[in-house]
Amino acid sequence: MARNKPLAKKLRMAKAMRGNSSVPTWVVMKTGGKLRRTPSQRNWRQTKLKP
Repeated sequence: MARNKPLAKKLRMAKAMRGNSSVPTWVVMKTGGKLRRTPSQRNWRQTKLKP
């Protein structure tokens, strides 16, 4: 990928990185293990972002 990216793409990628983080441990404990993963979890090999 190019080093120089358009700002809009850079912002989309940053938002995707933030949304890809796991659920905090205290939330898992508070919900009794019912909420373990985020629906927006994404793997870089399996699902690609829109260009």
